[in-house]
Amino acid sequence: MSLEIKVPPVGESITEVVLSRWIKNDGDVVEMDEVIAELESDKATFELTAEQAGTLKTIAAEGDTLAIGAVVCKIEDGGATTSPKSEVVSPKSDVKTPDVVAETPKTQDSGLSTQESYATGTPSPAAGKILAEKGIEASAVKGTGVDGRITKDDAVKAESGKAKAESPKASAPVAAAAPVGSRGERREKMSPLRRTVAKRLVAVKNETAMLTTFNEVNMKPIMDLRGKYKDQFKEKFGVGLGFMSFFTKAVTEALKDFPAVNGRIEGEELVYNDFVDISIAVSAPKGLVVPVIRNAESMTLAQIEKSVLELALKARDSKLTIEEMTGGTFTITNGGVFGSMMSTPIINAPQSAILGMHNIVERPVAEKGEVVIRPMMYVALSYDHRIIDGRESVGFLVRVKQLLEDPARLLLGV
Repeated sequence: MSLEIKVPPVGESITEVVLSRWIKNDGDVVEMDEVIAELESDKATFELTAEQAGTLKTIAAEGDTLAIGAVVCKIEDGGATTSPKSEVVSPKSDVKTPDVVAETPKTQDSGLSTQESYATGTPSPAAGKILAEKGIEASAVKGTGVDGRITKDDAVKAESGKAKAESPKASAPVAAAAPVGSRGERREKMSPLRRTVAKRLVAVKNETAMLTTFNEVNMKPIMDLRGKYKDQFKEKFGVGLGFMSFFTKAVTEALKDFPAVNGRIEGEELVYNDFVDISIAVSAPKGLVVPVIRNAESMTLAQIEKSVLELALKARDSKLTIEEMTGGTFTITNGGVFGSMMSTPIINAPQSAILGMHNIVERPVAEKGEVVIRPMMYVALSYDHRIIDGRESVGFLVRVKQLLEDPARLLLGV
């Protein structure tokens, strides 16, 4: 008796998964609840376990896209069965190599060479006369007559061929230079995550009135603060003091003054949130994921840093759950870690805005009538103009700038 193992429901909005990897092979003996395969959805990776002990009989292959409820494999009662691959008998022991046949063409070829050497290049009397008059050597003409003799027609054509070869108009075209280097290409099936990201990005571009506004932030105050307290911060809280906590805290404070930036559109209604769930864009091995920090408005800098570190580690190990990547009211993405100087981030639907951080570059700026060198960062806010007006978008970004350039405001809330 065998038991069918099917794709389990893995989320309310997930209708299909990809069989990313078989952990057990066809014919292996598996135990109850032993992990036998990995399934990948557009949001996370899941483990498929054996629902009874027995012998695994695979049905789906790695890379197959399976609907929820589709049969992945069977667990058969009893010990391991012999793999079909081991039952294949090598044909080498049953088929004799035709050694004699391999030598036959050589014998025939040598006979033909003997016959051709006797007559090849011998012109007929008429052909010889024509070739002599035209000054063409018989050895330069290939005969088409019996046993390779040169006929009169061969001689005439040889004459025409010579004249044609001497004519500049008849010269062979110059072949194009062959390209240098590799010309290969490879194709890969898009992962569920990449397909979902592609669909959502196109949908955002088509369904929102997206605009981007820019500003720049003098990062010296934050860098000075980090340099002064980073050791004490690490010793007390067990986590480093990074830029993401300052930006997250500044965003939560600015959203209190501009609630539309923290809202969204649902049908014909505007939805405003009295909480801030910050989505942090993280680059994972399988693509971009956006885990969420819940109620970030009530967190301290240390709590935010711990949450960011925990989510980043889970993303790296592909351990994020669907719940950890679902929701979010505002997104922060940091392209600066990859060297980006300026970009226009795309909104993470159904949210209405996203803040892009970029790399820090020392540039000359004017302060109190003097030119000084400061570590400057460009920031970009992409927003849905259907819910957020220009005044609100610019005001929000200016508020973030003020809080970052004067970190004491983050503690005092002014």
